[in-house]
Amino acid sequence: MSKLDTEWLAVFDEVYKTGNVSKAAERLGMAQAAASTALNKLRAHFDDRLFTRTAQGMQPTPHAERIYPHLREVLAQLAQARGNRSSFEPAQAQRRFRVCMTDISEVVLLPGLLDHLRHEAPGVHIETEIISTQSGRRLQDGEVDLAVGFMPQLDAGFYQQTLFMQNFVCLAAQNHPRIGGNKLTRKRFEAEAHAVVSTSGTGHAIVDTTIARLGLRRDVVVRLSSFLSVARIVAHTELIVVVPRILGQVLATQEPVKLLEPPFALPAYAVKQHWHERFHADPGNAWLRRTLAQLFSGG
Repeated sequence: MSKLDTEWLAVFDEVYKTGNVSKAAERLGMAQAAASTALNKLRAHFDDRLFTRTAQGMQPTPHAERIYPHLREVLAQLAQARGNRSSFEPAQAQRRFRVCMTDISEVVLLPGLLDHLRHEAPGVHIETEIISTQSGRRLQDGEVDLAVGFMPQLDAGFYQQTLFMQNFVCLAAQNHPRIGGNKLTRKRFEAEAHAVVSTSGTGHAIVDTTIARLGLRRDVVVRLSSFLSVARIVAHTELIVVVPRILGQVLATQEPVKLLEPPFALPAYAVKQHWHERFHADPGNAWLRRTLAQLFSGG
């Protein structure tokens, strides 16, 4: 049997996680041709194709699935032996991270992260995708590195860290004909027409649950799939909307809308970053987590 190069194992690991040789090479900072060569050597070593090209990407063969846990353990032990905390150098790193987040986070958190990376890790690039019901599986499979938002459905097998606590405010047009100042009564809340945003990862279900529990009436005339248009809609109509406070503060600088305290108590919720235990020891993943904590929680 031929000797097994540890670089080949890293290629195997990344192809298994990403389902794509080009992405694997990019994440490892190597040429695609070199990654393909390593994969061919692995195939010869194990006398198995290991990965088969499908419409969903490079899918592992049954043999690859059997040996993957053992190879991951070897890589983890090697990383630990060489001191994995110092093996990721952000100033020199060439790596692309994929992060699940809400459209809210893209508006209020992503600019700060990108500005930090431009100065501290210019070779690090970010791809985002919106949190969905598939986010947990994609984190587990390594298709996504990190998820940021409100995701109480993630339990066994996932780590989580609170970045900050968040609550809610109401938004209305600054020139709303029936709402003056920054106060909103319960009667006025029930009398006005509402826009509602239904999207994963934002904690917005808390609002719906609380309104139902209190027996409040809400005339919902439009349901939106994201928060991207909500400020403009509110600014140019007589609709009101409930949004996370951090988003409302940003939107108030972009459109003629005002923040109003809700006329009833709404629970706060934790915005967290989530990652799968398989990648807890990955030095790049650990660095990205520390960076987000430092930027947005002071931790």
